[in-house]
Amino acid sequence: MLIARRADTRARADFATWKMLAKLNGASTLPPEAQNFLASYRKLLETMTEAEATEATIHLMYKSYYAEMGGGGTPPDVPARARKAVAEAGNVTAFRRAPARPTPGPSGPTAKPRLPVALIFACLVAVYVGIRYYWR
Repeated sequence: MLIARRADTRARADFATWKMLAKLNGASTLPPEAQNFLASYRKLLETMTEAEATEATIHLMYKSYYAEMGGGGTPPDVPARARKAVAEAGNVTAFRRAPARPTPGPSGPTAKPRLPVALIFACLVAVYVGIRYYWR
């Protein structure tokens, strides 16, 4: 069953990739095996709906991959995975704007005054020089 699951997953992934390449006019770069599967898919489209032709082609690929991966006999039926319901919004993913970053700190009369970096550095230098003179 493990070989069957792998073969089915590979067939679905390969078919989706090949189909996208064919839509982008890159089918000539595919291996001959892929071109043969796409040709059979186009023939099936003439007699079936797109969903049926897709499943039939994937099933043919699954049988081929199952035998190639060392599966013996007829390949078992792989149960379909439950898919999440997808809203019919087309092929577009809606992105949300990132939440606004919080302000760096409170400002106004209640805010604590911050020492400038130069003043802190000058104090550290004075402490260092004082310690050096004290030890000599």
